[in-house]
Formats: sequence, C-alpha cells, structure tokens
Amino acid sequence: MGDIYYKTINQVTNVLLFVEGIKDASYGELAEIKLDDGSEVTGQVLDTREGLSIVQSFGETRGMNLANTKVKFLGRPAEINLSTDMLGRIFDGMGRPRDGGPAIRSGESMPITGSAINPYAREEPSEFIETGISAIDGMNTLVRGQKLPIFSGSGMPHNRIAAQIARQAKILSGEGFGVVFGGIGINSEEANFFKREFEETGALEKSTLFLNLSSEPSMERIILPRLALTTAEYLAYKEDIHVLVILTDMTNYCEALREVSAAREEVPGRRGYPGYMYTDLSTIYERAGKIQNRKGSITQIPILTMPGDDITHPIPDLTGYITEGQIVLSRDLQRKGVYPNIDVLLSLSRLMNQGIGKSRTREDHRNVADQLYSAYAKGKELRSLIEIVGEEALSGGDRLYLKFADDFENTFIKQGYDEDRSIEETLELGWNLFSQLDVKEMKRIKDEFISKYGKWKNAE
Repeated sequence: MGDIYYKTINQVTNVLLFVEGIKDASYGELAEIKLDDGSEVTGQVLDTREGLSIVQSFGETRGMNLANTKVKFLGRPAEINLSTDMLGRIFDGMGRPRDGGPAIRSGESMPITGSAINPYAREEPSEFIETGISAIDGMNTLVRGQKLPIFSGSGMPHNRIAAQIARQAKILSGEGFGVVFGGIGINSEEANFFKREFEETGALEKSTLFLNLSSEPSMERIILPRLALTTAEYLAYKEDIHVLVILTDMTNYCEALREVSAAREEVPGRRGYPGYMYTDLSTIYERAGKIQNRKGSITQIPILTMPGDDITHPIPDLTGYITEGQIVLSRDLQRKGVYPNIDVLLSLSRLMNQGIGKSRTREDHRNVADQLYSAYAKGKELRSLIEIVGEEALSGGDRLYLKFADDFENTFIKQGYDEDRSIEETLELGWNLFSQLDVKEMKRIKDEFISKYGKWKNAE
C-alpha cells in the first residue's frame, strides 16, 4: 500500500485500533503505527472488511491521541530473518536482539505464520529421546517429533525440569538437540534463571532464546511462539538439526488471546476464553513433527500452569486433546520434597510404544513400565485405605505394596537436578523395586524377562 498513512482511526479499544477507509488491507499484514510524539509501534491486521480494518498494536495504546496518530500498512506479513547465527543468541518477543548483539540481517526471511505439516508428508515418530529423567524415560517416554506438554501449577519446579531436559536430551545415536526456547510472559527471575542455566552449562551455544517479560506488552505473547517455531522449522528442515522447542508459559499466551477477544467484543466461550482457542492452539502445537526425507525434526514441550491446579480448565483440557499426552506435576510430591514431582499415574505419552522395545530401548521396557504402574497404583490405593481402617488392618502382602509406593517415589521418581540416568539405569531401578515384592505378583512381566533381569534368588 506504499507510503500512504491513514489518519482515519475512529476508535481504540484496549490493544485494537479501528481504521476506516481501508480497501485492500490483508489479514495478518503488518502495520506501522506512528504516534503524535514521533515514536512508532508495530501492529498487525486482525480483521479486515469493506472500509474497515482492525489493527492489533504490539505496544501501548493508553493515552493515544487519535487525531494525530496515523497508520501505514506495509503490504507484507510478519517475517523473521533466519540464519544459524541465531544459535547462541537471545531475542525479545518481537525477534529483536536482547543480548546486545547485532540484528540478524543475513540468511533467509520467512513469514512467522507457518503452516501445518502435510499429513501425507509426515513421518511417524519412532525414535526414543533419553531425557535422563526416570519418570519420563521409563514410564512416559518422549519420542522424537512428539509434542508432549508439561501440566504444572503455580510455584512448581517446571522451569527446572524444562532446563534439565534441554540440557540432557539426546537420542541413542548420541546426537544432541538444538534448543529453541520461548519464554512467554515470564518474570525477570525466571528469565535470569534460564539465561544463567543455558550459559553456565554451555547449552546456549546450540540454543536460541526468545524472552517476553511479564512487564512487556502482552501482545508480544501472541507473536512469540510463532517466532520460535519458525526459527525451529528453519533449523530442522533447512539445516538438518534435531530441534527441541520449549514454550513456557502457554497459560500467559491464552490470557493474551482472551484479551484480544474481549477487545474485539466477541462472544466468549468457556470461562471467557475465545471459542476458537482450540483452533488457535493447534496452529502452534501441530508445527511439531518429522517430515519424510528430512533429517531434522521438531520435538515440542509446551509448559502451562493450570489455574488453581485444575486439570479440567480449558487451557490444559484443550491442550490435552491436541497433543500426544501430558506430563503432570504433583503438588503432593512437591510437599514431600520429591524432585521431579511427576505424577506418573496422571501422566501419559501416547507415542511411548513407538519409541521403546528391543531395537530402541530394551526388550523388557514395556513390561517393566506396566508392572510399575500396577504396583504403584495399588500402593496408593492402600494409602487411602489406611486412613479409614488403619495400617494394622493390612495383610503382610499389602504392607509390602505400601512400602513399594514410598520407595518408588523416593528412589525411582526422585533424583537430583544434575542426575542424568541412562535408560538401563532406569530399568534396573525398576527391577530393584520389584525384588521387594513376591515374584508371583509379577503378572505383567513375561517369565523370560523375570529369568533374565529379575533380582530374586529363585528367579529361574
């Protein structure tokens, strides 16, 4: 639309500008908003119809003088310059350097909207990712190309778990991952934690960080995940790098989405969130995967804090429908001092079976996981029972399961922040736990595995 400035703003609602007299603006087109003091703010067309365009501002709109504010439509969508020079760099929520380094000028420019992977071109995820965390590797296995969110709550150590996964993740061939990290509406303490972790462990050299702080414009939270994923797609499909994308906190993203929806005066859906939130989240989550005949891949770990620890809240609820499972953190385990406080009974990896087995992890992996689930679930049931009848009413066998549940939490789930366990170590921990139960109770494990891996003296 050239260098034409429009001074026909008739209304400003929250972060939205309603500009009249526009004939050919396009959805998603960038706009330049020039304020009366000469400063400029970036915006994007959210809606366009005959004679009216709704522009979403990525900066402050309070106190805006409508008479002296003008808008120029740039005729192109939001784009980002991409290069391997982005590795080792830190950017803000608009893709501007945050580390004092130069802007990325070379490389390839790509629109940040991206597109869903053609289902026909998708390759089925099947390669085990070793995170070094037993509760994930042993019982909720992560597979290359998967999207596996972490459902957390306020004050829980999801950031530490994410940093540990980013530092330790590798596939069995020994290849590591490039990391694209997106901090959405995080506070300064969290931002400093991630910067420090990536710098001190040397992981920053193979990572790109995008950080939007809670004190910065909320509208940047809408654009940041798409900047991060466009960067990941470039590194994965153009530079053949296995990329791990970590996005935290998706709850802040959804709050920004609700803010825009309210400004547009749309009919709200559940708990005030827009009715299209499911579709919008899918445009982020579905950008993970593997493409046939491409070496690189994108594995995605979105993190969200459940308001009030409510797993039925619309954000975790819709996320669970789109993604391939979830890692759920437990408030009870956190109170007991267990780290990582992963609730294995509520957690699930729907692609686990495709990443484990004789040629990928070990032949007994599935059986060990099933038996651990069964024994731990029985132990937790007995904990609830003794609150009613007392421990004295339990049989000797029941008391073994009660002890098993405690030992499982304190030796299998619990591990150090710097502890990187191999899958063999994780499975051996499981067999050590089984040895305190009667071998006849091992109903979910094949006899051949009991003979080969069992710790019982009479395991023949």
